[in-house]
Amino acid sequence: MKTLWLIRHARPLVAADSCYGRLDVAVDPQATRQAARSLHQALAALQQGCVIRHSPLRRCEQLALALQGLDASFTSTADARLLEMDFGHWEGRHWDAIGEEAIAAWADDLALHAPGGGESLAHMLARVNSALQDARAESAEHIVWIAHAGVARCVQWLLEHGAALPHSTQWTLPAPRYGQWMRVGLPP
Repeated sequence: MKTLWLIRHARPLVAADSCYGRLDVAVDPQATRQAARSLHQALAALQQGCVIRHSPLRRCEQLALALQGLDASFTSTADARLLEMDFGHWEGRHWDAIGEEAIAAWADDLALHAPGGGESLAHMLARVNSALQDARAESAEHIVWIAHAGVARCVQWLLEHGAALPHSTQWTLPAPRYGQWMRVGLPP
């Protein structure tokens, strides 16, 4: 069975409690270098090669480039399907400033509501599923995605529930911490 590595970018340089989904924010350079060193150590131990894809947002691309700086064989390709959710006009705002009413409306229809006029979870699940199908077709045994917490949660949901859409009470999936990763088996 193939292994999908879900790596989360290093800590972004944004105010705490900010909604920053698709904002192209900078990340802590030292944390990025540390994450790249840890990831390099883990990937270098693989007997088989790996295919690496990253979200085109700067916080993921910087980690991909730092990894390649440690080992030129670890080249990565940007894939827009690995972007974080688009929160529309909520982007860059503190969650408290968005308001309970707006967040409740999203929670009431988690899968189909587009928070801030951005992207619905159903749309995000569809694009991540498209990338997941391509990952299954790869010849490499290890597929590496440098992406976001939302992408990691979508992958887990899709592997466990397929095309079913989640309710807010079901959307409790874990995500890697900043600069960390999780591995999941990718059945054919």
